[in-house]
Order: sequence, then C-alpha cells, then structure tokens
Amino acid sequence: FVVPHDFGACFHYQEEKAIERGILPLLQRATLVQTFGQRNHVCLKDGSITIPPYAPPQKMQTHLIPEKTPRSIFVYFRGLFYDVGNDPEGGYYARGARAAVWENFKDNPLFDISTEHPATYYEDMQRAVFCLCPLGWAPWSPRLVEAVIFGCIPVIIADDIVLPFADAIPWEDIGVYVDEEDVPNLDTILTSIPPEVILRKQRLLANPSMKQAML
Repeated sequence: FVVPHDFGACFHYQEEKAIERGILPLLQRATLVQTFGQRNHVCLKDGSITIPPYAPPQKMQTHLIPEKTPRSIFVYFRGLFYDVGNDPEGGYYARGARAAVWENFKDNPLFDISTEHPATYYEDMQRAVFCLCPLGWAPWSPRLVEAVIFGCIPVIIADDIVLPFADAIPWEDIGVYVDEEDVPNLDTILTSIPPEVILRKQRLLANPSMKQAML
C-alpha cells in the first residue's frame, strides 16, 4: 500500500488523531510505501519502504536558473515559525526548533528567513548555500526534496527523522545534521564548515543521480 499522508498508515495530518486511529489490521500485515519516516512512531512501521514526497519534475524544471549563478544567500528558509492556530501557547509546534530559528536569527544578516513565500522561492533556493529543513508537525517536508533538487545543502533539523533511500543516497555527505537543541548555535555551526567541505557537498548535489533519486 502507498500511504503518502503525513502520518503514514494512520491517515491523519494531526499526530494525536493519527495515533488515536492507529494502523488498520489490514495495513499492519502489509508492506507500506510511505513518504519519509519517524523512528519509533506507532503510525510509521519499521520495515516500510521510505520514499521522498512527490515533487513534480516539470514544475521543478521550469524554475531552473543557470548553473553558474552565484550562491549569494548563506542560509535560506521560508515557512512557519509558530503555528498559532494549532499551538496557541507555542513550544509544541516543531518542538520549539522553528521558534528558536526565528528568535535567534531574524536579525542575522547571514540568514534570509521569513514567513513570506515569494514567487521566486525555487530560484532563491538555487541562490542559497544552505537551506534549513526543520521539522514541523512531522519531521519531514517536501522542502528537503526541493533543496536537493536545487543543489542547496539541506540543514536537517529533525532528531528522529528516517530519510528516504538511505542505503542509496549519502545523506551525511550531501547534508548537514543539526540537533534540535543546537539550533541556537546554527550560525556558529554553519560558518565553521570549511569551504572545501561545502564545495564537496555541492559537487555531490550536482550529480544528476541525486536529482533523479528525489524526483
């Protein structure tokens, strides 16, 4: 069975309701194909086949800019920092990691972060060195797929994420892992990565096989 929704076989985007529903007996006995995963989660079976979320290849293709375009943005992120509607008191959404990004780096000139989602979103990714990929309500999102497709080094902030095709895609070589508790140190962590390491990651991301695996 293909289960592309956020919490896999429990079929609900809100974690509590997904857990209440549980996995149907039929699905408990089946092999599941699910988009990303999360360790030790009742709705996401161990042994499932983990795949990336769908990114329309034609749509991605239309936003490509020349490969030689300088990457003039150091850190890029567009998305929610707080989900006031579903988490009015704060602290639960993204386990506080997104809030910590905003509170620590909203005025940092190295960080181009905002809740605005511009028409140039995909083009901006191609002008960035690092793209933040923090957890939200779930540890995964299409943002990680988009970063890889556009050659932006993904900064994975999701402690219990299970990545797609982990036996074929060298995630540690193409990305940067940052523990959720270390978000306040993001600027130090990223600026301390040697230029030759950044270049090596960018060269790996430029390999057509990476884009093919994501698409």
